[in-house]
Amino acid sequence: MTLEEKLAQLGSVWPGVDSVIGDVAPMQGVLAQDVDFEAATAEGIGHLTRPFGTKPVEPGEGAQQLAARQRELMQRTRLGIPALAHDECLTGFTTYRASVFPTSIAWAATFDPPLVERMAQAIGSGMRRLGVHQGLSPVLDVVRDYRWGRVEETLGEDPYLVGHMGAAYVRGLESAGIIATLKHFAGYSASRAARNHAPVSMGRREFADVILPPFETAIREGGARSVMNSYSDVDGVPVAADHALLTGILRDEWGFTGTVVSDYWSLAFLHTMHRVAASFGEAGAAGLRAGLDVELPNTMCFGEPLADLVREGIVPVELVERSVERVLRQKAELGLLDADWSPDTFADDSGATGVDLDPPAHRDIARLLAERSVILLDNPDNVLPLTAGRSVALVGPCANDANAFFGCYSFPNHVLPHHPGLPTGIEAPSLLEALLAELPGTDVVHATGCPVKTADRSGIANAVAAARDADVCVAVVGDRAALFGLGTSGEGCDAEDLRLPGVQDEFLEALLATGTPVVLVVVSGRPYALGPYAGRAAATVQAFFPGEEGGPALAGVLSGRVNPSGKLPVQIPRTRGGQPGTYLAPPLGGNSEGISNLDPTPAFPFGHGMSYTTFAYSDLRVSAESMPTDGEIELSCTVTNTGTRAGTEIAQLYYGDPVAQVTRPVSQLAGFIRVPLEAGARARVVFRLHADRTAFTGIDNRRIVEPGEITLAIGSSSTDLPLTGSVHLTGPVRHIGRDRVLSTPARIETAAED
Repeated sequence: MTLEEKLAQLGSVWPGVDSVIGDVAPMQGVLAQDVDFEAATAEGIGHLTRPFGTKPVEPGEGAQQLAARQRELMQRTRLGIPALAHDECLTGFTTYRASVFPTSIAWAATFDPPLVERMAQAIGSGMRRLGVHQGLSPVLDVVRDYRWGRVEETLGEDPYLVGHMGAAYVRGLESAGIIATLKHFAGYSASRAARNHAPVSMGRREFADVILPPFETAIREGGARSVMNSYSDVDGVPVAADHALLTGILRDEWGFTGTVVSDYWSLAFLHTMHRVAASFGEAGAAGLRAGLDVELPNTMCFGEPLADLVREGIVPVELVERSVERVLRQKAELGLLDADWSPDTFADDSGATGVDLDPPAHRDIARLLAERSVILLDNPDNVLPLTAGRSVALVGPCANDANAFFGCYSFPNHVLPHHPGLPTGIEAPSLLEALLAELPGTDVVHATGCPVKTADRSGIANAVAAARDADVCVAVVGDRAALFGLGTSGEGCDAEDLRLPGVQDEFLEALLATGTPVVLVVVSGRPYALGPYAGRAAATVQAFFPGEEGGPALAGVLSGRVNPSGKLPVQIPRTRGGQPGTYLAPPLGGNSEGISNLDPTPAFPFGHGMSYTTFAYSDLRVSAESMPTDGEIELSCTVTNTGTRAGTEIAQLYYGDPVAQVTRPVSQLAGFIRVPLEAGARARVVFRLHADRTAFTGIDNRRIVEPGEITLAIGSSSTDLPLTGSVHLTGPVRHIGRDRVLSTPARIETAAED
């Protein structure tokens, strides 16, 4: 291969970006280039950028266009190497007419890795059939500040939950033949003041113990073959140029052998925004030295500017060849280098036009995910389930808008707003439509009340009148996902504080003043401060963007057809202040009465979620009082459904480290399992806990297992833990590496009727 052919494999091209209406990537209007496809691919190309996800295209038509480009590459270039085609797939394949699944934070609320794996396999199968090879998901950023706009894309605030739900997604996508891409590696979610792309100020210990573990888990236990760098700088070092992270940790410590791809224009940002490179060529050189292999979405730094530096001997050609080998290895794994590979192999007997991207099987998965993600936060007066014959005022800006159920990287909210003449392309009933179908014969009156974002109060009076005349009011408030400030949640839609957007808080106060019982339903991408409504709302339901089946799922929960089982992957703040803390905090991170007048106690804690039945925990057994620092124990307990209907409890295991050489979280999730039980039934739940799961980064910045007491607790949330015990770790301090145990296996051992 010539130098130009080698560098071409490290680049990308975004065909048709000049015709894309509206921004679908940051700084697109500044950095996107009009592309002459033939000139840009004269020596070949590594990646084709988003052939489906940037403007509406029918599945069959898009597949034919992609296949034609691949044929052109193979026929026109000297080496005839096809490109890897990548696209977004966070809430489903981001393309027209594809299923829109719940957002990541909703998957996390299910605490159901096998179901997430099924979803990802379904997403990947559609992508693969149309000729796509790589998916830019999942997002493994751990939430550190709820004001960040991309909270909706995360899997919550606990690194164990994020890692294991993320690994499940990776397994599903990879099983369909799609390369999963972990993002954003790493630290992106911990920006100052929760501003998108803002600097990250974080110590090495917090970075190692909170931010990095999900990525390690998804690589080791999920089998991810690609990683995307974060836009951020961490302690002054932009990640795209961070050799210690992209090579030292990722490859040398973890043994990762896949590709590192740049987030869109993050290499160019080294020059234009971070200002650590004097030119695009120097930016490319910095990224290549750090361990970045592929430049997305189009080639600006890895092309001729970098070639000049290689020819001058400033950049060793061996660095180029190292990345080329990684890219070609993945193309070989995908079969793209096989002599008989054809870009038309995706088509079945009916041809590409016969591909259904939203088949019934996908909708079944979307329905299960939506139903299992809904969280019943509070129901003090047992107003829920709604009883037949009562009149209902269904009000609020999210009550009759199906797009309120979609995340910012769903095609209907990501691309279609720029094409207002087109229908959504999928069936997605609003909550009003779903509730009318769910409760035929019930008098349901609808009023919008106010919009999500603006301060328009003109509809509040009508909604208040409807609530006053009804037996019960269901107020559906929350977010509208979009990009770069056009919405209230999503990329570039960061919040100043955690009050509900627009005048929705004012709207709720007016509804509560009517005296009619108000069921508060929040459909959002982030948790909002609900403390002002605690004890005043008749019931409170949280739904994180639940996707195309969100309407029927919410209607089913409200009617009682669905018994809610979702648990909070993030806390619900009590107050609206600007800097809330997550539950992973040392003693001084909690309420310190007499020291500070500010109480960070949440309205609803991590792991919380109620049911229409009740559960009891009993008979805790710990297999040993002590274990060596390289040993393991089993903990078991009985979970009993003490109510009158079937339901599913999510049993959660937590541990604490009361005395350690550095401050440790008071309590931290160690394991979880879904426990479905009929009324009156009980089950024996067993957790196998390895000493490695108690490891942390010690005072010398090495990961250790330290001898001493470990507290243990099992229950239904991070604060509702009726069963407590402890184990003593014995032996020397143990330093651990890439072979450490990352999981706490859990099983249901026995189940029996009372």
